[in-house]
Amino acid sequence: MHRSESGALTRHLLEATTNAQQTQSLAPLCAFVHSWAVFVAIERHPERAARLRELERIVDAGEQDPAEAIVEIRSIREAAEREAGL
Repeated sequence: MHRSESGALTRHLLEATTNAQQTQSLAPLCAFVHSWAVFVAIERHPERAARLRELERIVDAGEQDPAEAIVEIRSIREAAEREAGL
């Protein structure tokens, strides 16, 4: 895990923990685990991770119709969820 990813993980965990305490619910922690399990499943495959970043750039740039990119992003995330057992 890169340093920036480690920092993001720590920030997300702290935010989830704070939200869980404030709401007295485990839902924020469950969302944290889900999010990071998907992230890890995607990053385990460098080609897939690179493709996801490229698709996200296409959507963010707004220079072309993002419909196909969005469909492929969903497909990548759904595959990662299955791999993570979610």
